[in-house]
Amino acid sequence: MGKRAGKPDSGGLAREAHIVAHCIRKGGGYSYAELVDRISLMPEVCDRLGVHPDAPPDPSTFYHSFDRYAMYIWRALLRISAQQHPQSGCVALDSTFFEREQASQHYLQRCGRSVKRVKVTTLTDTESLAVLDVHCCIEREHDTKAGPRVVRRNADDLRAVAADNGFQDWNSEYEIAALGIEYLVHYRGSSMMATANNALIRSKGYTQRCMSETSYSTVKRTQDSALRSRFWYRQFREIVLLFALNNISTSQSIVS
Repeated sequence: MGKRAGKPDSGGLAREAHIVAHCIRKGGGYSYAELVDRISLMPEVCDRLGVHPDAPPDPSTFYHSFDRYAMYIWRALLRISAQQHPQSGCVALDSTFFEREQASQHYLQRCGRSVKRVKVTTLTDTESLAVLDVHCCIEREHDTKAGPRVVRRNADDLRAVAADNGFQDWNSEYEIAALGIEYLVHYRGSSMMATANNALIRSKGYTQRCMSETSYSTVKRTQDSALRSRFWYRQFREIVLLFALNNISTSQSIVS
């Protein structure tokens, strides 16, 4: 795709300009048309983005750039935003759901949409509450499958992972232990082994796992968390962008 998001023969805006524009759009809950109107009223932002206030880009320019920018770009933004926070190496592994905004039943039947929620698995630093990584799926992938996948991608930066019993699986435990990471996972049941394990992990900081729920609550309360995009891959990118914006806003509050 190169450094430009527009067509080669028309120049186009720089990649970072599109990323900033999408941050403004999602942070304010604007439509693409409202985004263009909003940017045109901010001369300083126009100057930084290379946009002329009297001749702003067409809304479709930003709509299509969201298509062209693959998930790795939004993951990179999430990673950079998380690096603005101090990293403890101790993270909480947890899952939540985001509602897909529903159109009329007639529209849903025509497009064949039946999934109402997107499942999201995250790694959250238990001290800074920064979200390090996100995994999205629409087919209800089990926690024992999604969890290790997220941990593997970030293994070099982790010392301990705390997770509830939904992530408890012997294969997952062996896999994560092989990465040199302490896995503080809550065991099901009340057997002697489960009771001993649960008491041990609580003494090692398992209770900090609830920090991920605090992060979810903050994102859904302060950001426009509705998933309005029609296509699932665009909704995945919206979710990653939501957590990146939350990391940025919390890092700014720490600095100030």
